[in-house]
Amino acid sequence: MKKTVLVTNGQLVLPDRVLRDGEILLEDGLIRHVGRAGEHRGRVADRVIDAQGGYVMPGFIDLHSDAIEKELEPRPGAFFSPELAFSELEKKLAGQGITTMYHSFSFAGAEWGVRQDDGAADCVRRIAARSENAALIRNKLHLRYEITNYKAVELIRGLVFDGLVDLLSFMDHTPGQGQYPTVESYRRYMEKTYHSTIDEIDKLLAVKAEGRARAEESIGVLALAAHAAGVPLASHDDDAAARVEYYKAKGVTVSEFPVNIAAAQAARRLGVDVCVGAPNVVRGGSTGSGMAAIDAITAGAANIICSDYYPPAILHAVFKLAVGPLTLSEAAAMATSVPARALGLAGFGTLAEGCAGDAIIVHSRGEMPVVTTTIVGGVPVYDVTYRRPLGRRQTKAQPA
Repeated sequence: MKKTVLVTNGQLVLPDRVLRDGEILLEDGLIRHVGRAGEHRGRVADRVIDAQGGYVMPGFIDLHSDAIEKELEPRPGAFFSPELAFSELEKKLAGQGITTMYHSFSFAGAEWGVRQDDGAADCVRRIAARSENAALIRNKLHLRYEITNYKAVELIRGLVFDGLVDLLSFMDHTPGQGQYPTVESYRRYMEKTYHSTIDEIDKLLAVKAEGRARAEESIGVLALAAHAAGVPLASHDDDAAARVEYYKAKGVTVSEFPVNIAAAQAARRLGVDVCVGAPNVVRGGSTGSGMAAIDAITAGAANIICSDYYPPAILHAVFKLAVGPLTLSEAAAMATSVPARALGLAGFGTLAEGCAGDAIIVHSRGEMPVVTTTIVGGVPVYDVTYRRPLGRRQTKAQPA
């Protein structure tokens, strides 16, 4: 007999409205019923979850997150196994409402660390194997290719044809464009972030200059491989309409983190989806020289949010945007139905009959939204109850 879960007494966040006093029935991994509480007819569900008036919304789909790299190497030079890092990260993600995660790995030609090509490829293979064995959430792999790193082309091409890549993005961190408009801005970033010496930075710049001459060929090879394998393509840090048009011609359908409004607007005019960072929304601006995400969203130039480097930010960005300029349904769509459509995940990201049974329940803790229940494929994988503390002075156990 198929297992059923009934989530009742909730505020359903639907594509066009919030339905109060609603319920959803999940069976065999899918949503079978959406409506007002008490409308469902049939046998009693195997498990009933009382949402207690909280918001019930689709689970978040995060198309870009570097969180796995932080778990693998939380401190420079301190490495943990991919199996350990993945297992611990999954538990965090479930509690943050992320039910589909595109774990992002950078193939940037680093000499050491998690962005060293062979090491990153090994992590991809091991995490893919681990997620096939047992998983809390839906795990996918996003490979970020530095276009000057021509030596990694065949390695990435092999991963694509092995079916280990779910999203491939092209990024260019060469000074003089994109995120680093000047060589000096690039030097400051490398010194601050990686404590690189002048000689190390000069060596890296020389390598990038060599790779720049072969970038067009590298992009072409990987774009063809991705198309053949049915892998969606994204671009990164677009800074002008010409850059967006170039990648659009290569088959790119998502522009990640365009650095200015003009590039974001150009992408939307061409039908390219635009992804901005949820941390940018929550903090009110970029950590670098990029545009404020809220400006692009308000202008209609961005329609997807991702966690970028901080997974908890998606939940908080959704509810911040719902205060203005969006409704809660519109804000939730930026982290659910829109990325699902952009990445070809049919039947995901919406509370609708026949769609994937991925849902979360959100309550308020003061003014802060918190995920209290996460369901993936019709299976409750996370549940938390906040206790009422006795107070700092009342720490001793009381007699019966």
